[in-house]
Order: sequence, then C-alpha cells, then structure tokens
Amino acid sequence: QVHLVESGGGLVQPGESLRLSCAASRNIVKINTMGWYRQALGKERELVAKIFPDGFTDYIDPVKGRFTISRDNAKTMVYLQMNSLKLEDTAVYYCNAAPAFNSWGQGTQVTVSS
Repeated sequence: QVHLVESGGGLVQPGESLRLSCAASRNIVKINTMGWYRQALGKERELVAKIFPDGFTDYIDPVKGRFTISRDNAKTMVYLQMNSLKLEDTAVYYCNAAPAFNSWGQGTQVTVSS
C-alpha cells in the first residue's frame, strides 16, 4: 500500500503563491503518472495537474500558466507550485497517481481569501 503525505497549504491572499509537497512512501513517482487533485467544499474531487513518467505535464484550463507540477524521483516527491492564486483555488489538495490509487493522503488545505 502506498502512503501519500501532502503539505504546504495555508491561508493566502489573492495573487500570492504557495508550494505544495507530496511525499510517497515508496518510489511510485518515477514510474507512474502523478497528479495533484483538489476538492472544494461541496464539490467533487478534480484532477488539476499531472506529470507523466517522461516529464510531460498537463493542466486543466483554470490553472494553466499559474500552476506547475514537478517531481523529484530520487526523493519520491511531487510538488505543485501555485502562483497568482485566486479565490476559486480554495480547496483541499491531494496528490496521487493518475488514475488514482485507492489510498489517499489527508490532503492539505489551501485557502485563498482577501
């Protein structure tokens, strides 16, 4: 079973930045497509960014140009750099493979508020 631990969330104002980190318990980062998901209150969880084993990245339109996903294979880490944050980015953020494993971490809360 894979354990995923997300961190780096917080309370920021619109336009500010955050960097999320995800630590995997074993090296799934290198061989799997990895993704960052988010779930806003009352909404379904959505995949917002993913990185393929070859390094190719893909994003949903609302975060393109603002979010950057990256990984460190040696450290089994996945990151999400979030710039120019907007109110609508407020959510709990999770990392997982894409498609996701059954096991999820606790997530990290990102709150964007003025």
